[in-house]
Amino acid sequence: MDPILNVKGLSTSFTSDDGEIPVVKNINFMVNKKEILGIVGESGCGKSITSLSIMRLISTPPGKIEGEIFFNGENLAILPESRMCDIRGNDIAMIFQEPMTSLNPVFTIGDQLIEAIRIHKSVSKKKALKQAIFMLEQVGLPRAKHLVKEYPHQLSGGMRQRVMIAMAMVCEPRLLIADEPTTALDVTIQAQILELMKKLNRNTDTAIMLITHDLGVVAEMCKRVLVMYSGKIVEEASAELLFKEPKHPYTVGLLQSVPDLHEKKERLYSIPGNVPKPGSIKTGCEFAPRCPHAFQRCIDETPELIAIAGGQKVRCWLYEEKKEEVLNERVFT
Repeated sequence: MDPILNVKGLSTSFTSDDGEIPVVKNINFMVNKKEILGIVGESGCGKSITSLSIMRLISTPPGKIEGEIFFNGENLAILPESRMCDIRGNDIAMIFQEPMTSLNPVFTIGDQLIEAIRIHKSVSKKKALKQAIFMLEQVGLPRAKHLVKEYPHQLSGGMRQRVMIAMAMVCEPRLLIADEPTTALDVTIQAQILELMKKLNRNTDTAIMLITHDLGVVAEMCKRVLVMYSGKIVEEASAELLFKEPKHPYTVGLLQSVPDLHEKKERLYSIPGNVPKPGSIKTGCEFAPRCPHAFQRCIDETPELIAIAGGQKVRCWLYEEKKEEVLNERVFT
């Protein structure tokens, strides 16, 4: 394993009138060179805050980031802001979830792409414009030569999202963090964007950290997957193993929620309840109130992420108690 990103003990919290609210809780993971890593989970589980923490885009205060974030040997958590500005957009780029709030409304699309290129590369404005047009064409945008003269409000939501993807990819970063990159796109354009990201991964060795709630995208793109719930990693496995032999009850529930085209059901399955409000569960497993297999220890004690057979990691007392057979029997029969 040769990690380009190594996150150790990352915790992110926010100060409010109710005190300090933990949102990401002591997570550890790596992104290896040339790898596409998927991070999945429901809305509110901490996926986006994890990515913003890595990019050091959490305002402090009210936010507070603790832990170590090693990228290419440098600890991003303690770097001065001037050095982070060099890294952002060049070595690490991010595709944000909300393109309208990420693009500057008073500058044209071309100006914003040219600025992104010239901040990090010593090229003329003319050459930067040529690169910008080429990248817009690569993400499937029509009439790119005219599009560079337009403003964000003149574009549809899907077009703005593709502009954001072009902006993230234009400097060929070593690590691309993609936060729900295809949410606003139709199925045809989504397929083009995913193929473009795979091409970038193959041709430039760019590692990709793909944050999504779409398990179909994970199956298409990722070699390894982290499952997050309530600010913690609850399962880690290869994509193949995760879909074939999910271990954590939450992962099992997510997979059961995916419609099966070969089986007609009157009603789709959904995990009962909701993701708990950050900081509301002080002890025990955060998933216990929604888990069909919870027992007293799940309420009283907080489980750790442990390695089990097959190279998977899981945060669940059922495995500490050696009740894996019971879980499989209950879930899959």
